[in-house]
Amino acid sequence: MTRIIALLILLIPGFLAALGIKLMRDMTFGVLQAPFTHLWLQFLVGLLLFVLGLWFVAGFIFHRDRKRNKIQARLRQKK
Repeated sequence: MTRIIALLILLIPGFLAALGIKLMRDMTFGVLQAPFTHLWLQFLVGLLLFVLGLWFVAGFIFHRDRKRNKIQARLRQKK
């Protein structure tokens, strides 16, 4: 059950990051999506979604690996 919850927690930021990539790609080709009025605004929102989604997933994996002692010695928490 906890693995399913962890998967769901990771899927939501993953989908947001994918949406951010799509918005940035659409801006590159000049396709303006519905809620945005300018292409540069669409790109900034896409970049923000991508960075936040990637940050959350990377932080989740880093926290899990730190808990299991699978990271380099210089990144481990000092007790």
